[in-house]
Amino acid sequence: MTRKSIYIVRHGETEFNRKGIVQGSQVDAPLNEKGRAQAKLFYESYSDIKPDIIFTSDLQRTKESVQSFIESGVKWEQFSGLNEISWGSDDGKIMNDDPLYLGVIKRWAQGEVDLRAGDGESPQDVFDRQTKFIKDQLENSSESNILICMHGRAMRIFFCQLLKRPLLEMDTFPHANLCLYEFAYENGEFNLVKRNDIKHLTSLNL
Repeated sequence: MTRKSIYIVRHGETEFNRKGIVQGSQVDAPLNEKGRAQAKLFYESYSDIKPDIIFTSDLQRTKESVQSFIESGVKWEQFSGLNEISWGSDDGKIMNDDPLYLGVIKRWAQGEVDLRAGDGESPQDVFDRQTKFIKDQLENSSESNILICMHGRAMRIFFCQLLKRPLLEMDTFPHANLCLYEFAYENGEFNLVKRNDIKHLTSLNL
């Protein structure tokens, strides 16, 4: 089987990120100035990977983060299965240091992965909607160089699925805006090659 290289980035910064506001799938915010600068630097550093295809979520911040690749002519597809976890009516209203938010995160880390975020989704809900994408677009596709742009919590869940790790370990995968994770897929297994790499952003004041 041909080895596949899979590059996964988190979207660039938005104003919700800058202000520390929880930004789930109900918030479709654009990149801010810093986020656009991050996207430019990522393209300048990694345009030579020449992806065969790009996958993003349905939310504009992921497309904007890889817009330069798309404009260069790379095939691009959107999948709602890659969307961020939904916090339902709490999306865009609570802060990252809010006791409500922190309490849910703690319970997930203790193994309550069926616990929903407010009236939104649980990690298990997100895991389940990602499974078909992984089977169809990664494991059984013909492309060997794949670029994916998605979201922080959704990435953590995605990585647990790729590496066959329990969901309660999802917070062991750190992420920064426009960070890069790289995986190799070979002989039916995903292996982590690069983790939370932000060297391409060193010229910004992070």
